[in-house]
Order: sequence, then C-alpha cells, then structure tokens
Amino acid sequence: MPEIEPQTQTELEAAVFRRLVSHLRGRTDVQNIDLMNLAGFCRNCLSNWLKDAADEKGVALTKDESREAVYGMPYAEWKALHQKEASPVQQAGFAASQAKDH
Repeated sequence: MPEIEPQTQTELEAAVFRRLVSHLRGRTDVQNIDLMNLAGFCRNCLSNWLKDAADEKGVALTKDESREAVYGMPYAEWKALHQKEASPVQQAGFAASQAKDH
C-alpha cells in the first residue's frame, strides 16, 4: 500500500467501517452466531470496539449507544425483529470456535 497521510488513512478506515456496518445492517439474515463461528467477531464485537475507542478518546458513549450505532436501532428491537434461536449445529460451532481461542 502506498504511503498515505494520516488524516487520509483515518478517513479511508472510517469509510470502510461505515460500509461494513451498512452491509451488516442489510444482512439481517446472517446471525451473530454465524459471524462468530466463521469470522470470530460479530456485530456486538464491533459495538464493543467502538465503545472501547470512544473510552480511549474520553468520548461519552454508552454500551447501548454503541450497539445502536452498529445495529441502526436499539439492540432489543433488532433482536426482536431479526435474531433467531441458535440451532444445535450453530451452538456446537460456537463452542468449538471458543475452545480454539483459549
């Protein structure tokens, strides 16, 4: 990658983050457990990372606010609309992926 000035680098990274969040908002068929099983992170991870970054900068951002920033709506509303009960296969995959991480 060519050398990019820091401000431009930050703007590019922010654009990528916004595009990823937009993509995940549109893919409500993909459950968080599927993301965790395949990629090792999910929407909740993104919202936690956003909150961590805000905390590091001294920006007041609650967990609920960071989740709403990622989900595009309150988390409870997203869960009610889109979250399904995890299947035994999904649960087994999650357990296996967690065992690998530890």
